[in-house]
Amino acid sequence: MRVLAIVHPSGAGPGVFVDPIRASGAELHCWRLSDEGPPWCDPLDYDAVLTLGGATHPDDEDRHPWLAEEKALLADLLGRRVPLLAVGLGAQLLCEAAGAPPRRAGEPELGWHSVELTQAASRDPVLGPLAPRFDALQWHSYELRLPPGATALARSASCLQAFEVADAAWGIQFRAEVTLEQVGSWLDDRRSNDDALAPDLTAYELRSDTRWRIAAWNELGRGVCQRFLEEAKASRRRRPRLRVHRR
Repeated sequence: MRVLAIVHPSGAGPGVFVDPIRASGAELHCWRLSDEGPPWCDPLDYDAVLTLGGATHPDDEDRHPWLAEEKALLADLLGRRVPLLAVGLGAQLLCEAAGAPPRRAGEPELGWHSVELTQAASRDPVLGPLAPRFDALQWHSYELRLPPGATALARSASCLQAFEVADAAWGIQFRAEVTLEQVGSWLDDRRSNDDALAPDLTAYELRSDTRWRIAAWNELGRGVCQRFLEEAKASRRRRPRLRVHRR
């Protein structure tokens, strides 16, 4: 089994998702679409694809033309039912590829926030075990919108947090992949990001809160990725292996 991880500028990379990928015996390839050009293998030939978080705004195509390329790729993946797990910025790009462009949130959602699973999520193989609710690490100033035909799986007090679309793709806004070191780097670099902290939250408070929460959070993240891989394996057995070449 081969897994492609699309890594974005200032993103966390696959983070703790690497652990279940390696444990499953899968082959992981990381691809920085923004500056590396095409991957050595057609993305549509992978058994599963991750598209991860990043600091770029999803509607900033004038400054970052690669955003349009990734949205087109995600639409292709959806059309081919290639298993896809999208996180943070990746989930926002998946929303647009599926027909619901994300929008700037009323206010940034940063730090730890309660997330509640929807009734439909109880039947979902990837996020269902997280029901009924959990505290999630958030770091975003844009919010997801539910694509046509998609199923809402989780919400926070302020916005949609997770959805499933096309029976093969999951988008999650919360940052299930990140490590303590990555959160620390975001906090160290917060002065370069106007949205980096809410007015009522200090870097010290968030760093301290994260230290005692991160072990359990990383286990949650590994579980999400492991269950996604299990779904990808099942999908691999069901679908024919047809090679598709993108231009």
